[in-house]
Amino acid sequence: MYFRPPPKGPEWYAGDAEAGQAARPLYPMMLEDPRLRWAFIRKVYTILSIQMLLTVAVAAVVVFVRPVALFFVSTPAGFGLYIFLIVLPFIVLCPLYYYYQHHPVNLLLLGLFTLAISFAVGLTCAFTKGEVILESAILTSVVVVSLTAYTFWAAKRGHDFSFLGPFLFAAVMILMVFALIQLFFPLGRVSLMIYGGLAALIFCGYIVYDTDNLIKRYSYDEYVWAAVALYLDVVNLFLSLLTLFRAADS
Repeated sequence: MYFRPPPKGPEWYAGDAEAGQAARPLYPMMLEDPRLRWAFIRKVYTILSIQMLLTVAVAAVVVFVRPVALFFVSTPAGFGLYIFLIVLPFIVLCPLYYYYQHHPVNLLLLGLFTLAISFAVGLTCAFTKGEVILESAILTSVVVVSLTAYTFWAAKRGHDFSFLGPFLFAAVMILMVFALIQLFFPLGRVSLMIYGGLAALIFCGYIVYDTDNLIKRYSYDEYVWAAVALYLDVVNLFLSLLTLFRAADS
């Protein structure tokens, strides 16, 4: 499970970028030009789409080219590389925190971050039934699209989801403790199902929370952080559903 970075805080840019009639605001009392915010949102979702395509491509290679997965699990060098790939995203987040405004360094670091997580996702899927992977992928897609559409609809009607932040953070801490308990004292199939179900609900909440931040709080130069947050939400939701369905299928 990977954790999303928080937004660094709002930073509004003034100015009339284009002439003509202003677009409808995304939420009540919106002070910035909606066209600028829409351009930012399109940029973030374009980056997120590329990340997801890269993840699917890398995971497909790991799943369908069996020697790749066997190398990671049957050789000491492969196992060491697997551990390194799990830790690498956390390492990359450190320079990304300082260079998120420096193009193209920020995109290169983002690509490395995505590639490392993609290998981890692929290795998780490599030893899972195809039906379970397909169920998790379809449900993840439906949930992400539905929650995104709902958040845009709710924001336009004045709803705010910033209050979810502390509760979601506390819930992730509980998940971490639960995972540690499972690691040292396995509690069986039912506990894995409970863990997967709770984790899926928590990351559904994070999708709503981060989409709300995307609409209202991220500044225009934080497109990399916004993409990382949403990407981690989607990946963690998929892995949570995979854990749930795999435990139910075993």
